[in-house]
Amino acid sequence: MNKVISRDGTEIAFDRIGEGSPIILVVGAFNDRATGAPLAKLLEPHFTVFNYDRRGRGSSGDTAPYTVEREIEDLEALIVEAGGSASVFGYSSGGVLSLKAAAHGLAILKLALYEPPFRVGDNTPQPPADLAVQLAELVSSGRRGDAVELFQTKAVGIPIDVVARLRNEPFWPNLEKIAHTLVYDATIVGNLSLPTEWAASITLPTLVIAGGESMNEFRLAEQALAAALPNAEYLSLDGQTHHIVPPVLAPVLKEFFAR
Repeated sequence: MNKVISRDGTEIAFDRIGEGSPIILVVGAFNDRATGAPLAKLLEPHFTVFNYDRRGRGSSGDTAPYTVEREIEDLEALIVEAGGSASVFGYSSGGVLSLKAAAHGLAILKLALYEPPFRVGDNTPQPPADLAVQLAELVSSGRRGDAVELFQTKAVGIPIDVVARLRNEPFWPNLEKIAHTLVYDATIVGNLSLPTEWAASITLPTLVIAGGESMNEFRLAEQALAAALPNAEYLSLDGQTHHIVPPVLAPVLKEFFAR
């Protein structure tokens, strides 16, 4: 494990493996660098892969108050560590963060995104406008499980009866441990609307990926995102859902990043 120091002094932990052009993995809600490790391992023979803990997770530090700009600065510190420029893969809310970093002008060479959770269409439900505030209040009052439930039902869209069953699963305590970072992800994704107002500024080559078995609104949103970006292509992966499967995803990323 290695560490870089972000602009505000926060230590950001990362693993670096492989040799070749650099790729940075940016994971989503409920994830830390353990999520990206299997994918990093499959990309290792072809690239130098930086797999990091976003702030507040794993072995990384945290500094209040939270802002999206500070997370962008974390990614910037990793890009500097990688040699001054790098390609980026963003998963779910990590994809939205990656897009915002690109719009911010970070030295990103290529961008691959797996289902950033945008919503399109007038009939698509949106999360509460104060979702981040509600999550922060639940976490600060010790109700971490309720914060996880709120995020899963209002941001992810999982039916409440399904979440009620999930609360009895052995992995639930691990979700509660990372619940404070849901405030960060809710802040990043906002109301989940497509970023058409600034997407036109992102001219770097971009691959937008959706799972072929994901909900139809996810696929429509990724298609709309690819259409809004000036230099993007859309790819649907047959048989896949919102959860990444490294043996399926790695060959796609290898082909795109090696062009």
